[in-house]
Amino acid sequence: MLAACSSGKYAATNKIYKDQASGFAEMVKATPPVNQTVATLDPSVQSWIGSVNFGIRRPNFVIIHHTAQDSLNQTVKTFINKKAGVSAHYVVGRDGKVVQMVNDYLRANHAGVGKWGNDSDLNSSSIGIELDNNGKEPFADAQLRSLVELLGALKKRYNIPTANFIGHSDIAPRRKIDPLNFPWKVLAKKGFGLWYDDVLKMPPVDFNAELALRVMGYDVSNLASATVAFKIHFVQTDISPVLTPTDKLILYNLYTKYL
Repeated sequence: MLAACSSGKYAATNKIYKDQASGFAEMVKATPPVNQTVATLDPSVQSWIGSVNFGIRRPNFVIIHHTAQDSLNQTVKTFINKKAGVSAHYVVGRDGKVVQMVNDYLRANHAGVGKWGNDSDLNSSSIGIELDNNGKEPFADAQLRSLVELLGALKKRYNIPTANFIGHSDIAPRRKIDPLNFPWKVLAKKGFGLWYDDVLKMPPVDFNAELALRVMGYDVSNLASATVAFKIHFVQTDISPVLTPTDKLILYNLYTKYL
């Protein structure tokens, strides 16, 4: 699939990608960097000395989405449309085919406005994976098998923490609900994301649910939306903005894992 995408009908957009990447390469190679001086300082007090200790972007999160479209080809078409302005590093088809669309070291436009913990620019710190799914269907077995292999490679390659495999809805409460009805528990058992234990302990009387959600990473500026986002990921059977006693047991158990 990757080889097929490198020529033929995608030759024109692949050339645009190559040209843009070359432009970024020239920008990075420039010494001193262009347009990075402090305009309010006298040039005589500014200089450039290149350090030998530096590297390139290393993603620290993986954010999983569903495409809300009807085919892998439709999503690819969207991601090569300049006007759409959106992309992801990888798209995983229903049949298990994996298409990489952005170099891991580059910033894809997949997360949008969102926040996780203190990170408010997830596009810059994450890898985005889109699953070919219209949001109303189960995720295909072949698709999940390929996803697990992809996640394993990314986790090993970039040493991504287990807790940092999250969903689009986690980082964008109110705005996004994907991936909906996703088998997070299955992934967690394989080391991608956290899940709660089978046996749950009662939280203390003074348990603060808002604090627990914030510790996990949720943006609690709108508590009801953060609650819904939490339940989309960890409860799924009920995504109302109210924590039931069972929800609180789950939340407390997960909260202790994030401490």
